Amino acid sequence: MISEAARERMRATVAKYPVARSALLPVLRIAQEEEGYITPEGLRAASEVVGIKEDEVEMVASFYAMFFQKPVGKNVIKVCTSISCYLRGCDRLIKQLEDGLGVKRGETTPDGAFTLLGVECLASCGTAPVLQVNDEFEENVTPQRAAELMRQWKSEQ
Repeated sequence: MISEAARERMRATVAKYPVARSALLPVLRIAQEEEGYITPEGLRAASEVVGIKEDEVEMVASFYAMFFQKPVGKNVIKVCTSISCYLRGCDRLIKQLEDGLGVKRGETTPDGAFTLLGVECLASCGTAPVLQVNDEFEENVTPQRAAELMRQWKSEQ
C-alpha cells in the first residue's frame, strides 16, 4: 500500500521538475521503495501524481531493469546479457549462478534471499561480463570470481 507519506514525497519530487512527466523515474523509485516492487497501486499513484495515463507509467516501469514487476529477494543479482557480455560468457555466468543458487533466471530462492535476473544492458561493455548485486557493479566476472561472490553472499545471510 502506498502511504500518504510516500505520496507526499512523490508530489514534492514532481514539484522540482518544470514538466511533471520528467519526474516519472524518481516517482517510480519512491513507489518501489515503499512496496518492494512496482505494484498496481504504485502504478496508479505514479499516474495520478505525474498526471499521465496508467498504461504509460507501466510502459516506463517495465522498460527499465531497475524497476521490478513482482516481489524480489533481499539481494537482487542482475547479469547483463547484451552482446558484449554475451561474447565474454554471460550465458556461462548465468548457468553458474543458477547452479550455485539453486534457481533459474527470473526466480527467487525459496528463503527469499536472492533473485537472479538477466537484464539487457548494464552499460559496462568494456568490463564484460558484468553483473550487479543490489545495484553494486562486479565487472570482468570470471568463473572463479562468481564462485567467490556466491560464497560471500551466502555467508552474509
